[in-house]
Amino acid sequence: MGGTEHLTVQREGATLVLTLNRPEAKNALSLPMLVGLYDGWLEADEDETIRSVVLTGAGGAFCAGMDLKALAGKGMEGDQYRDRMKADPDLHWKAMLRHHRPRKPVIAAVEGYCVAGGTEILQGTDIRVAGTSATFGLFEVKRGLFPIGGSTVRLQRQIPRTHALEMLLTGRPYTAAEAAGIGLIGHVVPDGTALEKALEIAGQINACGPLAVEAVKASVYETAELTETEGLKSELARGWPVFDTADAKEGARAFAEKRPAVYRRA
Repeated sequence: MGGTEHLTVQREGATLVLTLNRPEAKNALSLPMLVGLYDGWLEADEDETIRSVVLTGAGGAFCAGMDLKALAGKGMEGDQYRDRMKADPDLHWKAMLRHHRPRKPVIAAVEGYCVAGGTEILQGTDIRVAGTSATFGLFEVKRGLFPIGGSTVRLQRQIPRTHALEMLLTGRPYTAAEAAGIGLIGHVVPDGTALEKALEIAGQINACGPLAVEAVKASVYETAELTETEGLKSELARGWPVFDTADAKEGARAFAEKRPAVYRRA
């Protein structure tokens, strides 16, 4: 199990839980946090006993974006982290899920602030749960900055363009209810219960055939920008091999025998 001084990693059954852990800074992004996130995504992909990932934050906040002091070159101590970033100049973008997509489903459990870089990371997750008092928004333009973590590309593909442009161009905060209303998040739950709800969803995913789950996720993203004809062809290429797996046969047997399926990724 990995982790760094600003990111904790733990297992909840078949779910890997990554917790942003700088509560004193509302979990603003730091080098140790980015390195820990990147390692967490790799661990989830490489460990076949992991079937889902939950991303959350400590201390009642999700992520307040980039630490501006760190952006100015202050407070990013730790030669080992700088060395990792130098070895892979793209590491921070992969950590933020800008152009890295884990094979396993990723569920965001949001409490408190999820703004700027926090909202950008959110767009790289698959399923999103938030506490009632959570706050979302892309504040970059208010600071004369650009949301370069992917938001000008991805947000308009995830929510209606008029809402995407309003969020991007006004830099205003959004409540959890507003975020749910425009489709940015899927569940609003009582404060303090977002992680519980995310783990509940993860458990439902974990009970399904892992090969099927991963193929379905891959197909959804692969076909998002294709025409319907191209997408349906791609879906067949992804879907048919799943029917030939031992897991597919186990699923049918378990249904017939009225028992939980025991999947073996085979």
